[in-house]
Amino acid sequence: MRYLLDTHAILWSVDKTVNKLSSRAREIISDPRNGVYISVASLWEIAIKVSLGKLDASLADILDELDKVGFTILQIENVYLRRLLDLPMIHKDPFDRLIIATTQAEGMTLLTADENIYKYDIRWEWQ
Repeated sequence: MRYLLDTHAILWSVDKTVNKLSSRAREIISDPRNGVYISVASLWEIAIKVSLGKLDASLADILDELDKVGFTILQIENVYLRRLLDLPMIHKDPFDRLIIATTQAEGMTLLTADENIYKYDIRWEWQ
């Protein structure tokens, strides 16, 4: 299976001091049979939050850890942007909306604890 990680799932998976990933999310991420992906939009969101002081973390450390774990980074494709325009305005966060559109366009399952995202027509897992 192919899974796209929501931004908080990325942060929780690379920060070993935090134990917020669900057991199912940990199982999915650690299974070598699964493809685990992240959107470059999540990296952009993390960089913005770090620069605004809303996230107390080192972007360099996060990027180094992501290099170690080997998640595949998806760039923003035109098809994601086209899909984004068709999304209902349930979720107002532009990064989450782009992640939802990416999940739909790629036919992936989203790993997220964000209950607002559950309202969209996508496959998701957490518990």
